[in-house]
This record gives sequence, C-alpha cells and structure tokens, in this order.
Amino acid sequence: MSAPIIAVIAFAHISPFHLSVPCVVFGDEHPGLPRFILRVCAVESGSLPSSAGFSISCQYGLEALDGADIIILPSWEAGRPVPPRLLLALQQAAARGVQIVGLCLGAYVLAEAGLLDGRAATTHWAYAEDFALRYPQVRLDPTVLYVEDGQMLTSAGTAAGLDCCLHLLRQRYGAELANGVARRLVVPPHRQGGQAQFIEQPLPASAGDSRLAVLLDWIRANLAEPHSLDSLADKAAMSRRSFTRHFRQLTGRTVSQWLLDERLALSQRLLESADHNIEQIARLTGFGSPESLRHHFRQRYAVSPSQWRQSFQ
Repeated sequence: MSAPIIAVIAFAHISPFHLSVPCVVFGDEHPGLPRFILRVCAVESGSLPSSAGFSISCQYGLEALDGADIIILPSWEAGRPVPPRLLLALQQAAARGVQIVGLCLGAYVLAEAGLLDGRAATTHWAYAEDFALRYPQVRLDPTVLYVEDGQMLTSAGTAAGLDCCLHLLRQRYGAELANGVARRLVVPPHRQGGQAQFIEQPLPASAGDSRLAVLLDWIRANLAEPHSLDSLADKAAMSRRSFTRHFRQLTGRTVSQWLLDERLALSQRLLESADHNIEQIARLTGFGSPESLRHHFRQRYAVSPSQWRQSFQ
C-alpha cells in the first residue's frame, strides 16, 4: 500500500504555529504509523513571509494538490481575498473525493469555495459572528472543537488544530496509535466538550474545581461502576447544585453527557485493541447491557460496535 499523501497549503503571512500543526502530526515519524508523504504547497511562488518575521520556502506549488489523499489549509486571514486558482484547486480536489480540512480560519476559504454550503462547520469562536454573516448557507457550530461533514473537516481556533489532526489519525488507524502520537506531543489524546469550556473557564478557578479534576480521573478509571449526579456530588463533598455548576464550568458538559462521551471513547479503544466480546465491553464501560452499548454507539457513530471493530482488524 502506498504511503498516504498529505498536502498542506502555505501562503504569505501564514502563522508558523498553524503551519507546524499538520507538519508535526503527519511529517514526523511516529511508531506504529505509516510514514506519510507530506507536501507543503505554496499558494504564491517564491519565498513566503510568515507572520513571525521569517520566510518560508516551499518545494511545491498548488499543482501538487493533485494526487493528495488529504488537503489541509492551516488557517487564513479573515477578510483576505482568496486567489481564484486556490478556490479552483480546492473545488477540483473536492470533485475527486479528496478529504479537505480547514483549520481555524481555514474554514473561510472552504466556505468561499462553496465547499461548506449546506454542511456543518466550525471556526474560531471570535470570528463566528462574522463567518455566519458572510456564509449564511453554512451550518456553523461555534461550540465544538472540530466537526466533520462528509469529506469536509473544520476545526476551531489555534490548538484545536491538533485535536482535529489527531482525529484524522484516530479515524484511520485507531485510538491507541493516535493516543501514542498525542503522548509524544504531550497533549490530551481527545479533549471532550467544546470551545465554550476554554472561552469561559480555561483553568480550574477554585479549590472545588481542582477537586473535580481529580474526581474526573477517578471516574475514568472506574467507568464500569454506576455513577449518578447524586453519588458523584457526594464523592466530591459538594451539594448537587454546586457540583452541577462547577462540573459544567470545568468540562463544558452535563454529567450525563460527559459520562456518555467517556464510555463511548473507552468502548472504541476496547473494540480496537482488546479481545473482549460485546457483553464484556458493555460491562467494562458501564453501559450495563449490549443493547445499551449498541444503541448509544450506533447513535453516535452511525455504525454498530461490531462494524467498528471490523474496520480496525
């Protein structure tokens, strides 16, 4: 099998951080993963000035998008006109069925090309209002870290680009290998919740929130046990009302939503890497019954647990 080709689009005044995100995920060698063919493709010819004051020299131009398996656009400058040749290249790639990724404000370019019309998408929360006014035909969701709709994948601001690229790895090669890359990069393998949790409350603001962070780690290690709002509030030594408020501030989710996310994530890992049968996985993840596991799994991922397992064998 030939190595996957990842084409990353660079342009004048690009942020070096945004450009580095797909390069470090797909350009570095990671144990267990295939070596990707990474092509950084310049929109303009010649040396490209970056936003940090140094220049970037690219070996490839937009013609190198041909043959790419995934095309990634790392951000953009809001309000900056998009060159027609870039729009055409993306439209042609979309017609070939290529997966196209817009990190942060890269969603503007995908929307300008008409590739997000009628689709769900996201972008940096600070630009959500402007984006919605410019592209009302896009179903913008400014609360999530990333969203995939068909062959289009968009992410929220800055560090969410890492979440998005790790999602691409997890989608193709499973949670364990993607988690290994995350560990090497010293980032969470999968951040639950959405942009809101980072906008309003980026760090625990009280001793109670720090106590909750410890509790979350304990719950993850004991997902097989039955958990309720009351039992967890008692364990945190907080009132039900105070626990609910602090939990929402810390995670951006309700207790039931967060528990479901964690149980589904664990079921994914067990299906990909363990020999447990569906009944055992349902018990280990706290779903209780295979029927409950199948219901929630299919509702979230549109495939059955068995189909998910087969795709990683």
